[in-house]
Amino acid sequence: MSLTQLPVRNETSPLASMRGHHVALRVPDFEVELNWFLEKLDFRLVHQWPYEDQQLAYLAPPTDDAFFIEILGGGKVAPLPRPPYRDLGDSLRRAGQHHFCLHVADLDATLSELQRRGVTIVTEPFVLSVINRRLAFIADPYGNLIELAQIL
Repeated sequence: MSLTQLPVRNETSPLASMRGHHVALRVPDFEVELNWFLEKLDFRLVHQWPYEDQQLAYLAPPTDDAFFIEILGGGKVAPLPRPPYRDLGDSLRRAGQHHFCLHVADLDATLSELQRRGVTIVTEPFVLSVINRRLAFIADPYGNLIELAQIL
């Protein structure tokens, strides 16, 4: 099995209507995270709303209307901070959600622009030939990892 020849779709599954929609990030400061995605990654604010004592928002990449990041901020009880990672290997020591991935057309140009904007580059580009991708990892202000992938 490879990424170029996916398994046959299971259209007869009773769960066939499932589709990806968003990844949620719980953060200590809603405005800091919101502004980071808007200013550093040029994401678009799709929708913003309160829920009890929290603020939430859906954000979308500059040209992708099918994938959202949901930011959850505020609340009476602040979330516990994520320990900072020294590198990608260090991040693999913790169980649970690890990262989400964004495809880019030109990884070097993207990283150059992100570096210019002050984004933390966690892992410099490397090739993972088994999936035919060139990858790098960045982090948001709270240490949430984002994989950037260029298809080779």
